[in-house]
Order: sequence, then structure tokens, then C-alpha cells
Amino acid sequence: MEQSPGHVLMKKGKRLAAAYIQAKCANSLHHRSLDDLLNILLNPAVAIDDVNTIDWCKWLMAGGRTPDEFSSIVRRYDNATTCGLVWTANFVAYRCRTCGISPCMSLCAECFQRGDHDGHDFNMFRSQAGGACDCGDTSVMKETGFCDRHGPKSQGNKPAAPTDLMCVTEAVMPRIILRLIQHLRESSKSGAQDAHLVAIQEADAFLTMLNDLSAMGAAMRRTMTSALTNPSIYHQLTDIGVLTETMALTEFGKYMIESHKIYEEAVNSLPNPAPLHEHKDIAALKVVLVHKTFLEELVFWTVKLEFPQKVVCLLLNMLPDPDYKESLTQAFVLHYSRISMMLEKSSDPDTLSNRVVHVSVQLFSNEALALRMAQNLNLLHVMVISLKYMMVKILIPSTLHEADKNFHYVVDCGRQVMREHCYWPLVSDLNNVLSHRPVAVKFMSDVALLEMWFSFLSFFQGMNVNQRELSTHVEFEPNTYYAAFSAELEASAYPMWALLSHLRKPESVDLTQRVLNAALSALQDWFDAIYITQPNLVSDLESYQVSFHLPLHRYLAVFMCQAINLQGRTLEEVLPSHNMLQLIMIHPLRVQVSARL
Repeated sequence: MEQSPGHVLMKKGKRLAAAYIQAKCANSLHHRSLDDLLNILLNPAVAIDDVNTIDWCKWLMAGGRTPDEFSSIVRRYDNATTCGLVWTANFVAYRCRTCGISPCMSLCAECFQRGDHDGHDFNMFRSQAGGACDCGDTSVMKETGFCDRHGPKSQGNKPAAPTDLMCVTEAVMPRIILRLIQHLRESSKSGAQDAHLVAIQEADAFLTMLNDLSAMGAAMRRTMTSALTNPSIYHQLTDIGVLTETMALTEFGKYMIESHKIYEEAVNSLPNPAPLHEHKDIAALKVVLVHKTFLEELVFWTVKLEFPQKVVCLLLNMLPDPDYKESLTQAFVLHYSRISMMLEKSSDPDTLSNRVVHVSVQLFSNEALALRMAQNLNLLHVMVISLKYMMVKILIPSTLHEADKNFHYVVDCGRQVMREHCYWPLVSDLNNVLSHRPVAVKFMSDVALLEMWFSFLSFFQGMNVNQRELSTHVEFEPNTYYAAFSAELEASAYPMWALLSHLRKPESVDLTQRVLNAALSALQDWFDAIYITQPNLVSDLESYQVSFHLPLHRYLAVFMCQAINLQGRTLEEVLPSHNMLQLIMIHPLRVQVSARL
């Protein structure tokens, strides 16, 4: 029986077979023996962690050299201008506030020590969520803080890699990535609760290989990112529409059809919040999720499998490639609303939160990139809608004032979303993007977006009511107060201070006024909802209840102070009507009185 070209090649041994393939690829010859060999090595029926398969892949890419020799040569052509070293939780890193443009900038120990930070305002910290070194990134830190190996001027003398060095890797890489995607698809087939953990464990050696390849530097990363972000490659290798009738009847054709079916079922199992009609055209909020590249599908599986650490590191390791960084950010935003839904139903929200922020902080710390996402993909709307949707599902009737006349709803502070701070990654990301002035200006310039934001804040207005007990001793105090105060601090106050930091000059007073108008409108809606129309319509019974959570009042007060103290407005210009002012005073005064009882 005649053997296939792939089997003939395998008999030559790894080194000779690799050298043969290298010669063909170097002369731009697409030899079918390589395709046949990859069909054997990367057959989905073979376990993804098969040691022999991984070793064959390494030797093939080396092109006749040993894998170690190949790695050493590729590293010589690493002309990346940024460090990009990725670390996980508990890694010791540095932050220099003197050099930082973004408050989220961080440096690995080596880059910090090789840079000049004498006399700077810096600190050493133990990373909670993980991170990546920003040395060399002009969008995150000043060039004066770069070490001698990173920055736009540091790699100018390094030559480009010769075309024949990476030619086999360019041919092999799409198939390697396809094999990973196939494995991740299969992981959702069983439906078992721990299927995602098993899938990642099984792919550990394969992921290690990919991470090791990325560590070779810019030349290898360009090859990897090209395969990940090329729509044509993704279409050619995954679209079952390209199968002829004859191909569909083969073993591989049947596998492709089954794999695509599993993929579609997985996509449909991860819904997004139902958008309002005016937001239905936002790409990240569409009901049907459409992936166009391997990178977009890989981000989907990262979300679906709750951000496995090795996959997260793989995605982040390639960030020094600026085109890839943009593509990853777009893919991340595309899945953002679905990430919020994973957070609220996770069995380990703390770990998942840290891993989500590990990714997002690297993407949204870049001002120009964050602004493009806000302009092109409606990032701000997606963030606010995701936050709002997370809270909508845990609303309960407000117990302030007369229950039968009150139609206001507040968050239930006893639910997991509040107790476990599941909202924290979304708020952290919002604070991050609002630290960029152009993004914050866009936020405050959009009246509809401000209305949506204050609608979200109203969920915290009057939450976790405290009722004074007059008859019996309270044996057990509820612990919901901690969740309530944490939520108002993180989800309300932090974004408020982020916005306020951009309103220090008279020319921005119009933005301040927009926020004040939105706050007053939200307060009026709240007074209507709790049926307070006059300040004297408060019964004796109501005087024994108080909520310490008045974010709408706080926004109004703080932005008023800003307008008067820094932006040239007079008190008369910013004060609401006399009747409204009396209504606004009721609840803060009640807090003051209760604090003295």
C-alpha cells in the first residue's frame, strides 16, 4: 500500500524532514507533503498534549536546526520597542508616578532598575490581578523613564529577520492555532461543570509551546499575530461552506461539520444583555456573535472558560505588537457584555475578576486606543449597559417612606453580585478609561449616556435602609452594610472623582453643567418615585428609618462645588429651585440626625 507524503516525510526523522520542508518553503514552493504531514501531526483524534506532536512542531519550525538553535537565532531579530513582560498575581512590580501618564502603568523589576528613577515618586507593590511591563510604551509613560533597552529609539540598529528564517513557521502557525481552537471547542461538548478546567489541563503543554514561541521576540510574535488576525486564514480553515460534497463525506469533513455545530451551540449559550432599540446596532450588543478571526474566537473561549491563566498570558504576551493590541482590544470589547454575565454567575468571582482586569488594564490604559474604542465600538455605552444590566436583575422595592406609594427599586445588598463585588472589574475598567480626558469629555458630552449613568446610580439611591428598633433588642446585625458601602464607593464615587479630575478650568464648565442637569433630573425622578413632593410630607414612622446611600445627592453637591470653586460659576447660577432645594435637604439632614442618636 502506497504511503502518503506525510508518512514518507516522518520516516526521514524530524531534522531531515524539517530541512526538506525548509528548502521548499524558502523557494516559495507550497509542497503538499507539508499539508499532509500536518494532517497527521495535528489530527484532532490525537491528544493535544501528545509529546511527540509538540516536538515535531518545534523541529519543523526550526527548519533543520535544533529548536534551541532556532530560538537563539530568532531572538537576535527581536526589535520590539516595548518590554511587555507578563506576570500573574503576587508578582513584585514597580509603579512610578513621576514617569507615568496612565495611573495603571507598571514596570518589571529589571526595567525599573535599568531606568533612571532617582528622586521619583515611585512604589514597589505586589500585583493582585497580574499585569505587564509598560517600559517603552509612550502612550502609558514618559520616555525619560524608559530603560536603555526599550523605547522608540532603542532598537533602531537591529536588522529585520531574513525572509527564509520564518517561512516554515508562517506556513505551520495557522494549523497550530486551529488545533488549539478545535480542542477548546471540544471542551464544551461534555457539558460537565469542570470541563473547562480539564480542557486547559489537557492543553497545558501545547499552550506552553505557544507561550515559549511568543517569548522569542518580535519576529516570532509577528508570525503568530498574523495568523491570529487574518480573516482569510480563519475563513479558509474553519468555514464549512468551503467543503465540497465529496469533502463533507470524508472523516475530516464530518469532523469539521461537528466542530462547527459545537461552536455554534457554545456561542448561543453565552448570551449578552438584551439591548434597547436605540443600541441594537452596537456590535458588542448584537444578539448574534460573529467571529471573523482566530483571535476573536480565542477571546470567546477565554471568556467562556473563565479566563484560564495560560490562555490569558498567551493573549497578553503578544501585546508589544501594536496592530495585534488593537485587534485584541476590539475582540475584547466585542465580548465585553458577555464577560459581565460570566462574572455574575461564576462560582469563583474573585479569581475571575482578577483575571479579567489582568487583560483589560493592559488594553484600556492606552488613551488613543481607549478613545478609538469609544468612538468606533461605543465602549462607554457597552460598559454602562453591562453594569446596569448586572444590577437590574437584583433589584428589590425600596422601603423608604410609604411602601404602597413607592415605586422606586434599589439593589439587594444580600445578593452575590453585591456580596462578592462581581461588578468590580467593570467599574475598574470604567475608571481606567475615564482617566483619559478625551474619553471623559466624550462621556460628559453625551446627554443620553449621562441619563443612562444616573439611571444606574439611582439603583443605589436609598439602598440598604436602616430601621430604628424601638421595642426589642436586635440580636444579629445584617452584614449587608459592607456590601452597600463598598458598592457606593467603587461603583459611584470612584467614577465621580475620575470625571471631576478633568473639570478644573472655566472652559470645561459646560460639561459640569451637563452633569448637574443630569443629576437634578435623576433626583426629580427619585422624589417622584418615593412620592415626596413637599418637605413636610414625612410621617413620624418615616423618621425612624434612614439610608446612608445618596449618590445622586453627592454628585450634585460635588459638581456644584467644582463649578463654583474652580470654574467661575456663582452659587445662584448652580442652585436648583427653592422647592427642589428643600426636597434635596431632607435625606442628608436625616443622615446627620441619625448619626447623633
